Amino acid sequence: MTVTPGDLRAVLAWSHATLFHHRSADWARRAGVPTWTCRRTLDHLPNTMLFYSAHLATRATERIPPVRDCDPAASLDDLFNAVQATGAILAALADAAPPGARAFHPAGMADREGFCAMGCDELLVHTYDIGCGLGIDVVPPGDVHARVLARLFPWAPAGDPWPTLLWANGRVALDDRPRVDPDWYWWCAPLAEWDGSVHRRTAPPLG
Repeated sequence: MTVTPGDLRAVLAWSHATLFHHRSADWARRAGVPTWTCRRTLDHLPNTMLFYSAHLATRATERIPPVRDCDPAASLDDLFNAVQATGAILAALADAAPPGARAFHPAGMADREGFCAMGCDELLVHTYDIGCGLGIDVVPPGDVHARVLARLFPWAPAGDPWPTLLWANGRVALDDRPRVDPDWYWWCAPLAEWDGSVHRRTAPPLG
């Protein structure tokens, strides 16, 4: 695995360290590219971690109903705790899954590395989004963003991996390349199955 459960745990810790001490900021501000507020963006992260975990744990072959769909009454501290807890659940499930385990995601039948990479991507990019809204300079940890980029976006151009990852996620333009449209998507199935094409979304994203 080039993106591991350990990477997911490291990105969880980085996201928390980047954002937690800014709890007194105005989290009602818009967060970067999404139309969500910073608070709503944070509230989205446990949704995705549990969505991935539910599918990986059950080896689902089709979409199952979301386990969680935000909690408007939760405090910021509650949401930070929820992000850490649900991310840890996904990492533990990926650790326990056998190498050949596969489960449904709208982007494809993901393997455990695909789920780890998507979890990392969610945390990296949404921490960036929140940072844009709160005026925080977000610097990714180590080289995990480069490995996430290679795993989920094998068609991405060569270059600095952090702006390229943000470009692939539709956040920024990249040199002479315009910002990609909202139908960008991941390759979460094993890379050995990639057909060489740019993967595109065919269904609405998880809210």
